Amino acid sequence: VWDDAAKKAGFEAVSNNDNGKPKGRELEFADVLRFIKTAGITNTVWLTADVHYTAAHYYNPGKAQFQDFNPFWEFVSGPIHAGTFGPNDLDMTFGPELKFIKAPTAEQGQNLPPSAGLQFFGLVDISGATEQLTVRLMDRDDNELYKVTLDPVRSA
Repeated sequence: VWDDAAKKAGFEAVSNNDNGKPKGRELEFADVLRFIKTAGITNTVWLTADVHYTAAHYYNPGKAQFQDFNPFWEFVSGPIHAGTFGPNDLDMTFGPELKFIKAPTAEQGQNLPPSAGLQFFGLVDISGATEQLTVRLMDRDDNELYKVTLDPVRSA
C-alpha cells in the first residue's frame, strides 16, 4: 500500500509521477531498458496481467524523460475473473503512448464485479512464415477489442 506517509518518506511504486529523471524502482527499469538496447536485443514486448483493465501502450524514447532505450510495446490484460479497476495516470518517464484502453468509466466506479462484463484476456500469435507478432486484446465474450501486428526488427 502506497499511502501519503510512504510517499513523504521517499518511497514509491514503479513511477515517480513525472518528477524528472528515474528514481527508486524506475532506476531498475531504466537499467533493464538500457541493457536491452546496449546488448542489441530486438523485438522486446512486455505482457502485463496483474492489472484490472486492458490496454496497449507504445513506449517511445523520443517522448520520454529517460531516453536511453529502444521503443517497445506493452500489452495489458486482466482480470479474467476478479474486480475490475481503472488505470492510474500514465507516467511519462519512459514515454508511454496509449494506443488502446478499455476500463471502467468514472461513472461506473472501481472494483466492479465480473458480472459487469469488464473481464479481459489477450492472445499472442507469431507467424512462422513472416515472424510477425500479432496481439489481440479480448473481452470475456471473445470479442476482439484491439489488434496490432508487429513486424520483426532485424538486427543491424
